[in-house]
Amino acid sequence: MLPTGANRGHDRPSGPASVSLIVTTYNWPQALELVLASVRGQTRLPDEVIVADDGSGTETASLVHEAAVACPCPLRHSWQEDLGFRAARSRNLAIAAARGDYVLLVDGDMVLHPRFVADHLAAARRGAFVQGSRVLLQPGFSARMLAREALRPGFFSGGVRRRRHTLRIPPLSRLYARLAGPAPRAVKSCNQGWWRDDLVRLNGFDERMQGWGREDEELAMRAWHAGIACRQVRLAALAFHLHHQERHEGGASPNDALLASTIAERRTRCELGLSAHLPGAAARPAPGG
Repeated sequence: MLPTGANRGHDRPSGPASVSLIVTTYNWPQALELVLASVRGQTRLPDEVIVADDGSGTETASLVHEAAVACPCPLRHSWQEDLGFRAARSRNLAIAAARGDYVLLVDGDMVLHPRFVADHLAAARRGAFVQGSRVLLQPGFSARMLAREALRPGFFSGGVRRRRHTLRIPPLSRLYARLAGPAPRAVKSCNQGWWRDDLVRLNGFDERMQGWGREDEELAMRAWHAGIACRQVRLAALAFHLHHQERHEGGASPNDALLASTIAERRTRCELGLSAHLPGAAARPAPGG
């Protein structure tokens, strides 16, 4: 049963919105260059692009500076010191700097289909965030893409996992989104769309979460508790994940206990989050102050 007054993502289109595309990265400028090239090829350009950098070196900074010259929309670089895996804080810094009504989150190893932004906007509904999927590329095809020897894969391409996610069929995508159910599942922040005011209300990502994993699931659960649905999108908003060695081993995360606490206590807002980076944050009293 849904909480009283909850709006679990009704199916009426919300209309056009200004869009901030946030691309997370960490010391893989070759992949980031390919991702930013796919941004330039969008049929509906974002209104701005922000690279959320978790402490990369000068090569990445130089790449972003050069890419900004060629980018047909404003491109900015949000950087924080490399103190370990702090994706939650990195994303919050970029969200705080974002000027769009709608925020798209992708990772810096996700090459975007030309209709990626347009498909996300078509799927956007008030009362919901959009959860997309990804095509997993195997090492050989990834290397060819990075070398610019291959374009994005199709359904019959070799070197592809989750082949079904290469298909773009908008009518079936709309049907799937209505039938998929509003509860969070298959949550990954490498392909998500959020209304920025919802992120502000939830206080963004929980910055206590450091090290790999769970910061995206924890945010999705707080959204669910607050009456914000998870709108699953398949067969649209396609993105192709370049292969790399994972930065973690196994399925466990140092943040598992924090996720469990959020679920048990039905939290909707984290204490250490986005608000610390918004204008006027320094003048606000500390929690409990």
